[in-house]
Amino acid sequence: MIRVTTSLLNQLSDLVGQAFEKCDLDPSFGKVVVSQRRELGQFQCNGALGAAKKAKKNPREIAEKIVAELEKTGLFNELSLAGPGFINMRLNDEFLIKHIDQISGDASFGARDGHTPETVILDFGGPNVAKAMHVGHLRATIIGESLRRLRTFLGDSVVSDVHFGDWGLPMGMLIKEIELAKPDLPYFEEGNSGPFSEVSPVTVDELQLLYPAASGRSKEDPEFLEAARQATFKLQQGHAGYRALWQHMLDVSVNETKIDFDLLGAHFTEWKGEADTNDHMPGMLDRFKKEGLSEISDGAVVVHVAEEDDKKEMPPLILQKSDGAVMYGTTDLATIEIRQQDHKPDSILYVVDARQSLHFEQVFRAARKGKSITEHTKLEHVGFGTVNGKDGKPLKTRDGGVVRLRSLIEDAIAEARKVVLEAGLDDRFDAEELDNIAKKVGVAAIKYADLSNPRMSNYVFDIERFTKFEGRTGPYQMYAAVRIKSMLRKAAEQGLKQGPLVMTADAERNLILALSLLPEAALAAADKNAPNILCDHVYALTQEFNSFYHDCHVLGEKDEAVRSSRLTLCAITLRQIETVLQILGIDVPERM
Repeated sequence: MIRVTTSLLNQLSDLVGQAFEKCDLDPSFGKVVVSQRRELGQFQCNGALGAAKKAKKNPREIAEKIVAELEKTGLFNELSLAGPGFINMRLNDEFLIKHIDQISGDASFGARDGHTPETVILDFGGPNVAKAMHVGHLRATIIGESLRRLRTFLGDSVVSDVHFGDWGLPMGMLIKEIELAKPDLPYFEEGNSGPFSEVSPVTVDELQLLYPAASGRSKEDPEFLEAARQATFKLQQGHAGYRALWQHMLDVSVNETKIDFDLLGAHFTEWKGEADTNDHMPGMLDRFKKEGLSEISDGAVVVHVAEEDDKKEMPPLILQKSDGAVMYGTTDLATIEIRQQDHKPDSILYVVDARQSLHFEQVFRAARKGKSITEHTKLEHVGFGTVNGKDGKPLKTRDGGVVRLRSLIEDAIAEARKVVLEAGLDDRFDAEELDNIAKKVGVAAIKYADLSNPRMSNYVFDIERFTKFEGRTGPYQMYAAVRIKSMLRKAAEQGLKQGPLVMTADAERNLILALSLLPEAALAAADKNAPNILCDHVYALTQEFNSFYHDCHVLGEKDEAVRSSRLTLCAITLRQIETVLQILGIDVPERM
């Protein structure tokens, strides 16, 4: 018997594998894939060639025997051979209808059947205190949120952590810069243990000016840099005034970044940062020392992580500098230990720029060496490429500055609004609904453009191209869903009902086949941390729907059974398009 609660390709692979087994051949040769040449068949199996090589037999003869076994099942309209032993298949309509009926009744369209639920921690976003989020945060946020939604869709227990950059020398630099700007604040009075005001003495705008000033001063003034180091040390040791001021800086920064994350629809279950490791680090450092896992090198505490088979140099991970300061790697290592204690995860995924690959390799090796994480827990750096301008270089403002994330989003929404107005939608919607549509189109344009590219690839940011309602764009996918919504509303107004599926045209079969492939797309996207696979799926699905819409009458169909069947097919298609777009973080408006 073949499995009936899993993906169509798995069912067919089971079936063909059993045919190979009946011919005394390895069933693994029965793997079925979607045919690249639709005129030959819907699916194909090329396993006869591998089986023939292993059994030292003629591949064509093996393929003929497999076809003979498959014909006995009665599930195929057509089975044919091509070349030296390629098996082409067309399923019968009854089997296809039964399958789509089955998966369309499941919230995941059958995808969860092929996935073992896990506890997954996703570390993405990575904003910093006092620094506006910029274009460098775009991909981390969009990819991370999509993976969060995908893993939730597949039934995983997902913890998403923003991991704020809120500790270390930059905090000491800011404290001393604020002291220079506002020396009379009580936070700097020796011996003052509070209480301190609950109102922040600095705004987020002031912080974003103070940070570059402090950074520049630390490079030019050795005395300021040393004072900043001392302030950092005192902060980490619990200096009351510095802690209170730091908390204000953190609070106003978090509130500001939440605005950006809300614009992109990003959700976090934890808003932790590097500072949350402060109490854990002394014990961790002591354990590494006692167990002989760390050593002193030029006054610094390091962990050697190089391995014999390394093909490139692997520097040691510095846990503590000679002046006692801890490094990013130290807080990352401590964070892994805390996550292990709190969540016992099966996987921890870090959605961070690909250029940080060496850092994460060092941290992961140190975690394995120090048994900071269990053996079975997967640690993975989910890297990604850069967002470039039309000149092919990392995206900058016209004057060469860093592009702020919010400006980027607002520009996309403005461009989307222009496109919407050019389409004449302002004649049909009031200002509020028009603004809502423009926002959804703008955000969809950015997200789909980013996610549709392979994760490790760089891409050119071209908002005019991204906002077009044609081709591989977010707005194009949205419009397909909105068109189906409109059709189903008209059907309801006319009292037309949905009914059992029947098949009378190839366009219907092709659409059902496209719908059936979501489980493979979702599982592959999760396995490879590659949302672009889902983008490819939804694009192929909308293409098939457009062909169906062109070739098959729906509302105007005279045959009631055919019409009600096509309305059902439209409803299933709408639900799947919206499901995939939701995973990608794209909201579909009711009307456009």
